[in-house]
Amino acid sequence: MARQPALPPALSPQHPPQRLRALLPLALATFLLAACGKGGEPGAAGMFGGPVPVTAIAVQAEELPVSFEYTAQTLGLREVEVRARVTGLIEKRNYTEGGRVKAGQSLFTLDPAPFAAAVERTEADVAAAEARLEQARRNAARLKPLIESRAISQKDYDDAVSAEQIGHADLLAARARLREARLNLDWTRVESPISGVASRALKSEGSLVSGPDVLLTTVTQTHPMQVIFGIPDNERLKLRQEAAAGRLRLPADGRFKVALRLADGSLYGQTGHTDFSDVRVSRETGTSEGRAEIANPDGLLQPGQFVRVQLSGAVRTGAFRVPQRAVLEGPKGKFVFVVGQEGKAEIRPVSTDEWRDGDIVVTSGLKAGEQVIVDGVLKLGPGAPVQVGAPAAAGTGEAGATKAGS
Repeated sequence: MARQPALPPALSPQHPPQRLRALLPLALATFLLAACGKGGEPGAAGMFGGPVPVTAIAVQAEELPVSFEYTAQTLGLREVEVRARVTGLIEKRNYTEGGRVKAGQSLFTLDPAPFAAAVERTEADVAAAEARLEQARRNAARLKPLIESRAISQKDYDDAVSAEQIGHADLLAARARLREARLNLDWTRVESPISGVASRALKSEGSLVSGPDVLLTTVTQTHPMQVIFGIPDNERLKLRQEAAAGRLRLPADGRFKVALRLADGSLYGQTGHTDFSDVRVSRETGTSEGRAEIANPDGLLQPGQFVRVQLSGAVRTGAFRVPQRAVLEGPKGKFVFVVGQEGKAEIRPVSTDEWRDGDIVVTSGLKAGEQVIVDGVLKLGPGAPVQVGAPAAAGTGEAGATKAGS
């Protein structure tokens, strides 16, 4: 086979002509400049000069229920101290410690013998006073016709009338002492003032009780129960400001619905309502006290138990829900990208509140109908042209958020 003649070095494919080698860098630079997009703005276009493909949703303002949760402690609706009203020895305990008692039920019995003797003594005093009064009345009655006939002096008659009046007063005093003695005898039966659960006895049989200064036991009413919780002062001020601005609507009667979460994480079966909010702020904790009342028919709640209280009934107005991945955070706070004029990305600083079903509630910074970019935000910069693609996945940004297609 005949050999082909060798090409000159200047025309060889491995050695392009000098002029061609000089044009290659210029062509490459022109291609890269076109790839950067119009004006060469960083992040203003895709890799090859086109808009950045993104996914966006059109948000709408909503009214969202708001709940608040605080650490709380249960407290009996009423808790009373049981004390004896008289001094004496405890003769018997009449209840089961830790058991339920009824109002008027005897819890302790003091030795009644000294008080029964006092009753008998005062009964005798009353009988003597009655006898003296009757004698004074008879004397006055005998002297009355004599004074009319002037057979006796006026002084004698006046003394007889005064003796009758003194006898009447002595009888009243004796009867009062009798009532007191009978009360003391009744008070040897120490009763429960309310129905509830009685705690352990602090004094045993045979102990000397010196009257009301000695605590015998306590009785707690456990149905219904009270729940005491503290509201941080800064949160209380925030709620008041949002309510004044119209962004938060509180219950009409000011009574929040209350649910309890127990220590094991379960939700208590009964609900209640708040019934008190203190205007004072504690110096120690910086919180103001709130109180709720909740039914406890089965006695599941115990006084002093720690729970989590959940308050519901408030409504946040004019709020937006956006997926969590759409919210970014920068040096100046949180922001989102929205599709602005001419299909370019714009930054919107936003204020957020709680999470809700995987979304974040945006309280300010957005307007109804704006398209918030959900996917593709990491490729964006301010003013970058975008191309809105397929709608966001179902279940993201629901509750009124309208999906925007291309």
